[in-house]
Amino acid sequence: MTDLARHAPDVRRPAPEPVAGRGTPARIALGLIALAVLDDAFVHREPGTSPGDHLVAGLVPAAIALLLAVAYPRLRPGPRAVVAVVCGSLAIVAGVVDGLRHVFVDRLAGDDLTALASLVAGVVLVALGVAVLWRSRRLDERPLRRHARRALMAVGAVVAIYLVVLPVAIAIVVNHKARSPVAAASLGVPYERVVLTTGDGLDLAGWYAPSRNRAAVIVFPGRTGPVPHARMLARHGYGVLLLDRRGEGASEGDYNARGWGGEPDLEAAVDYLARRPDVDPERIGGLGLSVGGELLMQAAARDRRLRAVASEGAGRQSLGDQLQTPDVPAAVRWISPMTVETAAGIVLANRMPPDALVDVVPRIAPRPLLLISGGRGSADEELNEVYADAGGPTATHWEIAGAGHTGGLDTAPDAYEGRVVAFFAAALPDPPTSP
Repeated sequence: MTDLARHAPDVRRPAPEPVAGRGTPARIALGLIALAVLDDAFVHREPGTSPGDHLVAGLVPAAIALLLAVAYPRLRPGPRAVVAVVCGSLAIVAGVVDGLRHVFVDRLAGDDLTALASLVAGVVLVALGVAVLWRSRRLDERPLRRHARRALMAVGAVVAIYLVVLPVAIAIVVNHKARSPVAAASLGVPYERVVLTTGDGLDLAGWYAPSRNRAAVIVFPGRTGPVPHARMLARHGYGVLLLDRRGEGASEGDYNARGWGGEPDLEAAVDYLARRPDVDPERIGGLGLSVGGELLMQAAARDRRLRAVASEGAGRQSLGDQLQTPDVPAAVRWISPMTVETAAGIVLANRMPPDALVDVVPRIAPRPLLLISGGRGSADEELNEVYADAGGPTATHWEIAGAGHTGGLDTAPDAYEGRVVAFFAAALPDPPTSP
């Protein structure tokens, strides 16, 4: 052996990747993901929806998955690993929220099979991505340079996950949560089952407790979480309407956790109450929790028959609300997961986001608006002060110290009942009697 060979540095090259890791399993997995997307959008659609409601939501993600399947073998190891891990992670999220969860809370039905196949495909992709990263790691650099490069890549990966991957995953959850059955509940007074039809043709399931004082309040959303609030108002004689919004419970339509496109649900609720013989059409209000409060504000800005709105736990519906975040420089507000989540939501919801709430609340005046937030609520609730300022003198903000998100009634039951009931008593008063 020559002296040169004896003293040459030990340069280890990455082991060659197996052909299978570069092609067939990943392409099959991406094809299964595309199949699950198409099945969810066009075959096993939500009741009351048509294929035209999902053109963008179905075709764009499926096309991306198929294009990546074609390009995958041609990519270098680094991009190939990124594609596999990112697509796999998103497929796992979709498979859990739209397939596995539905099987656990209800039964195996609809598109659950393809959703579960997508989940398995996601696990395979993540495993392939990790394997590609491991096999393609560089070992021929000086240790200091190698560790510095890996540290920079790790920081970049964390930023990308926070600002891009996580928001897309949230957008998937926002638009694809599986339905849960609704159990019977006691409102403290007799109530009847009702079915309302929205202006865009969806049937919504609800309960209505008739009014004993000629006033009625929509307690929204759903027939589970707001039950204590409905019981509280029913004790004081108010008619109470509980309603599964579109895509939830027994109501038709597509689910959207942010409430995009849900205003017709509340318009149908107001239509129903305005026709009731026990309700004065001039005495209809709404009490909304979280997204229910946001939707009630959106609906009240469009429908003046909603004479008063109490909203607890309102926050952000989209980037438009994120840009109103107080105490943050305007340019920095764009550097938020909500930026990508809103863009992904436009695709997955097949619609544009609603108007920013700061632009909506001025249109509610001079009708009264009560904004309630929890001192220990979500970070989004800091915007309630901004909304109150935008709403003018007829909008008030009440923060309940120690309350979590929509936890005001549990935290301070007497104060909550007193203030909310007094709000509706003042906003929906008995008509003056003739002398």
